[in-house]
Amino acid sequence: MARRTRNRADSIARRFVNRTQSGRPQPFLERWRLLIHGQVQGVGFRASCNRRALDLGLRGWVRNLRDGRVEVQAEGPPLAISELRAWCEQGPPGAEVLRVQLSQFPVTGDDWFEVRR
Repeated sequence: MARRTRNRADSIARRFVNRTQSGRPQPFLERWRLLIHGQVQGVGFRASCNRRALDLGLRGWVRNLRDGRVEVQAEGPPLAISELRAWCEQGPPGAEVLRVQLSQFPVTGDDWFEVRR
């Protein structure tokens, strides 16, 4: 004959995951705005930037500005943001990047990276 525990509620509670305690620490996230100056429109900069950001696991968006610059807002781990910034300083083949302006923003919690019009 099997023995039962004295406090059956405790043994049942131990079978389930406790959602109040987080087993994994939350990663440190940053959000940066990059303004890319130079010959960066009409060379596939937005599409290439979108692919690179998705490869790095970043969230945010990229768009052309009326004055010929490209604006990128990216959110994610600092190392991935740095890699995207380094990529933006070169750009895709055909782009002539003169400079990249950086500014930090509060994290918004975006779920994806997209090309905006």
